[in-house]
Amino acid sequence: MSTDVRVIVPLQRAPDCEVRVPGSKSITNRAVLLAALAEGESTLDGVLFSDDTRFMLDAWHRLGIAVAVTEGAERCCVRGCGGAVPAATADLFVGNAGTAMRFIVAALCLGHGRFRVDGSARMRERPIQDLLDALGQLGGRARSESGGGTPPVLVEADGLLGGNARIVGSRSSQFLSAVLMVAPYARHGVRIAVEGSLVTPPYVDMTVAMMAAFGVHVERDGYRSFAVPPQRYCGRAYRIEPDASSAQYFLAAAALTGGRVRVPGLGRDSLQGDVTFADVLERMGARVVRGDDFVEVRGGAALTGIEVDMNAISDTAPTLAAIAPFARSPVIIRNIAHARLQESDRLHAVATELRRLGGRVAERPDGLVIEPSEVRGGTVETYDDHRIAMSFALIGLRVPGIAIREPGCVAKTFPGYFDCLEGLRR
Repeated sequence: MSTDVRVIVPLQRAPDCEVRVPGSKSITNRAVLLAALAEGESTLDGVLFSDDTRFMLDAWHRLGIAVAVTEGAERCCVRGCGGAVPAATADLFVGNAGTAMRFIVAALCLGHGRFRVDGSARMRERPIQDLLDALGQLGGRARSESGGGTPPVLVEADGLLGGNARIVGSRSSQFLSAVLMVAPYARHGVRIAVEGSLVTPPYVDMTVAMMAAFGVHVERDGYRSFAVPPQRYCGRAYRIEPDASSAQYFLAAAALTGGRVRVPGLGRDSLQGDVTFADVLERMGARVVRGDDFVEVRGGAALTGIEVDMNAISDTAPTLAAIAPFARSPVIIRNIAHARLQESDRLHAVATELRRLGGRVAERPDGLVIEPSEVRGGTVETYDDHRIAMSFALIGLRVPGIAIREPGCVAKTFPGYFDCLEGLRR
């Protein structure tokens, strides 16, 4: 077992500061795909450079797209292909980047040639058959190499015909987003019907809004059906918001320690659903101040337990779980069964690690019940999951002896996380 650990030292006083977080992973990877498919050049500012986004950028470079990166300026210039993937063959690797895997597989169906997309051991366990079925209904030819509905994926591309497709909504909204973003380049219009309830619908709203920003209109009936006639994206200058999923940790830190933290760049009109995690903290007793270009949390004397449906913002569930033992009454998290299919089985991972630290937790099929608990120090296993590492590090701001094993996993989305966490001491 690896001995690579990061010990978190408790804060001596409550933070009173502003924290700047890097660009949104979700917006960055969508912007890169839209820019790559667009006609003309796009300049993307505020780009996140992390493991997940580097996999996405590298894949497009290998597919023949001109990508010029200036990491220090958080900028990327992409010369689009007008919907015609330049390469005729490629063997791509995307690690455990779910957005990169799903988005690239869909985009490859627009090309002409043979392609293979693989990922990490965990990625080879994550389902993708729903996406492959939907693409097949539109004339795409993509299949699971093993036949088990998981990566690696083989694509024998000859463009997308279009037509009607159905997508199961209960496992990942990324499947729907992937098909929507490539739909404008199908030979005929595309109509998509969503079967069942859609998980994390704010990410689909983000997709549709960004498609509009690059010049493509989507007709929709709520989250039940979507129609995309043949259109073309136009290259443009586009600024990427700070990552609301990264901001959540620092807003939670303020609520947990009774301090004040402001995150600039995330205003009332944010594209990201995870910015509403501040509403959850507000229900627990924190004071939230929302501006046109910032969100701020001020912790109160104590946290109050709540029951909350976190389906729309499931990436924030581990953070709520980490601060839950410090509440005066139980915290009930529900309707996130799909969290078991992410970088780790997050429900089981969170329950296991909270119990390791003395927490009282009941694991349900679709959620958790966490009782007020006396949490003690210990070493947290992270399961190579960035969100487990970042969430459980918050406990160490109050409890001595918290150590995070394999802290480098945070590079997936937030390479500078622990430096920012240290910044709360200033």
